[in-house]
Amino acid sequence: MKHNIEIILFQPQIPQNTGNVLRTCSVTGCALTLVHPLGFHINDRWLKRAGLDYWDEVKVQECEDLKAHIEGSGRPFVFFTSRGGRSHYDIDYEQDISLVFGSETSGLPNWVAEKYPERCVRIPMQPGARCLNLATSVGIGVYEALRQIR
Repeated sequence: MKHNIEIILFQPQIPQNTGNVLRTCSVTGCALTLVHPLGFHINDRWLKRAGLDYWDEVKVQECEDLKAHIEGSGRPFVFFTSRGGRSHYDIDYEQDISLVFGSETSGLPNWVAEKYPERCVRIPMQPGARCLNLATSVGIGVYEALRQIR
């Protein structure tokens, strides 16, 4: 798989979810960016346990400011949010893209949907359903991107 997909987790709260996302990044060749503040310490034992021995296989970086990171990267990006106006299937994914996912407890900041409505997508769910698990959502997004760019 030749790609340069970056997964960005905005202020993740649950270490096990982040560890599982790390494993998905490892097996798919994606980079992982964690936007502070985190709801756990980077050396949290539950984070390490969920990530198993995959830590050395993934390019992981941390940043303080989501807006500065995405605007400074020069990469296309897609925001996964329940406020997205269209399905994640309706996006044309590129080989060098950033997929951005919000916090488990509060999602993405309001400015995202206000500033980038055309880049906000949702994963289809049953009417009235609240949300999917973060690690599940990342897997769905990554594999749709990979399916399109292979």
